[in-house]
Amino acid sequence: MSKTTSLPPRREAVRLKNARKLSTSSQRWLQRQLNDPYVAAAKAQGWRSRAAFKLIELDEKYKLIAKGNRVVDLGAAPGGWAQVALARGAVHVVGVDLLPIDPVSGAEFIQGDFLEEGMEARLTGLLGGKADLVLSDMAPNTSGHVATDHLRIMALAETALAFACDILAPGGAFVCKLFQGGAEREMLAKLKARFRTVRHAKPPASRKDSKEMYVVATGFRPAEKEA
Repeated sequence: MSKTTSLPPRREAVRLKNARKLSTSSQRWLQRQLNDPYVAAAKAQGWRSRAAFKLIELDEKYKLIAKGNRVVDLGAAPGGWAQVALARGAVHVVGVDLLPIDPVSGAEFIQGDFLEEGMEARLTGLLGGKADLVLSDMAPNTSGHVATDHLRIMALAETALAFACDILAPGGAFVCKLFQGGAEREMLAKLKARFRTVRHAKPPASRKDSKEMYVVATGFRPAEKEA
């Protein structure tokens, strides 16, 4: 699997043909896909989705994945982030998602809710110990109401953070999707209390019109009772 982020040369814009039967929104989505260099690069390089480049770019900037790492991937479908983690040296990758995921050589996937009772023990058992990196590219279904959608993803992010604090090894890292506005004060305080460094990032592979961004927290510090 290639680890490059190089993109194919830009081509002339592709125009839709015989699209009259499609809705306007479907036409816009298809036009965007056909002209998105990350979509073409993902297909050419064997990544399962263009989202793989988001993790590649975050890893190149923040050095998140090291050889031999144990990685938990929350909201893992369709498996692109697991592919990247393995290609960049992770030795154990376990993904969890409500949706089924086609197998990825070297990774293990669990179809279920990461909040299910016993999931932490199940994951550490599969990993052979605590995780070095917890990834969360999860996002709730959007309603179109900005305030509501922000509250929903913040609730999901805070839940992922609590889970990460239970399963991370000392010095570990946490990457989590947010929407514009970043981590709110309460979550940011929790992050700064448990991690040495906390940053917000929007990788180039995130579409310019997307409200998504990521929090990247490194240098996990267990609570005293956990140490």
